[in-house]
Amino acid sequence: MVSGTEALVERIRSRIELSEFAGWYIDPLGSKRTVSCISFHKYMAMCLYDLESGYYRSGAVRIGKSGDFYTSSGIGNVLGDKLASYITGLLESYNGYGDVSEWGAGTGRLSRQILNAWRKQGVSWRDRGDMTYTLVDGDPVHLEEARKSFDDEQQDEGVWKLRFMTPEEANADGWVSSKPMIVLANELLDAFPVHRVVMKEGQLWELGVCYEHEGDASSCFRYVYMPLSTERICNSLHRDGIELRDGQEVEVNLAAEDWIAQLGEGINEGAVILIDYGHSAKELAAPYRMRGTLMCYRNHIAHEDPFVSIGEQDITAHVNFTACERAALSAGWRVEYYGTQRQFLLDQGVLDDLMPHDGSNPFGEIARRNRAIRQLLLGDGMSETFKVMVLRK
Repeated sequence: MVSGTEALVERIRSRIELSEFAGWYIDPLGSKRTVSCISFHKYMAMCLYDLESGYYRSGAVRIGKSGDFYTSSGIGNVLGDKLASYITGLLESYNGYGDVSEWGAGTGRLSRQILNAWRKQGVSWRDRGDMTYTLVDGDPVHLEEARKSFDDEQQDEGVWKLRFMTPEEANADGWVSSKPMIVLANELLDAFPVHRVVMKEGQLWELGVCYEHEGDASSCFRYVYMPLSTERICNSLHRDGIELRDGQEVEVNLAAEDWIAQLGEGINEGAVILIDYGHSAKELAAPYRMRGTLMCYRNHIAHEDPFVSIGEQDITAHVNFTACERAALSAGWRVEYYGTQRQFLLDQGVLDDLMPHDGSNPFGEIARRNRAIRQLLLGDGMSETFKVMVLRK
């Protein structure tokens, strides 16, 4: 039986053989070799989203203790509670009338936190029309876990209607209604496939991927230099004011720009809440950041090699929020808020949630919530690396 990884390697190899692009590299003997290749964007897309063996299309649950990574929603209920209050304020600005959708909802943990917070707060949308709350995720395992986690929920006797959809189903179904729409995307954009580019001897090259079998599947792919696969890469860098130094690499997330533009076309009135790790274009191209931000995660271990554990590890890159803002403005959005996740939580009054306790029960609810707040505000750089951007129209 052929494993998912072996089958995926074969499909990537076949795509490379049929590719219109060629790239080059210098072999160990110092000779320049020209080979067929695909862009890293295409390679990353297949590793993550291949319908049969992609990381986000197959396998087990990827999030949490038994998976490969955590998200901010895994640290207590703090983020969900504060987002619930913030979304309430957004909806109240539309007279309490509107729908909510979380894209990249995973197993539904954050959405459950938001809905539970509304229950505890006694928030009801019944008087102004029932709300449709849509969870969108491309991972069928995650989506099924989300469905199961809501099986015992009574959906507040019709106060809101829950829907579970893949991105393809959402787009085909016309998931945006005539109501104002609030879209939440927590750690979604960092999972989009990126183009990788490098400045070499005064010329901008895109990093491509070629296949050269030299043993097991972990060593059959490698980087090559190829011409830009689309002029949009150069245009995006130019518009963001990015000028690379010789040898410097950077990621370009055109898919994120397209997604924001797509929302602008479909939503006439509403808001988008983007939460992700990332920086401005200036910081992403700073002199101390010469290798870009691409990282891989498996079993909660981070490394920089996208050519191992093919289809079995997460591949991700920091989000360029300058590009997000540019795409948003072009699509008719305005930026209402931009700051660190730490500042967002402080602005939402998270310090007021800290409660005194005598320390006799370190595993009690109060102690656990206090620890979660401290971790979100101070823990391992997350508070500053994660940003919140809110778009409105």
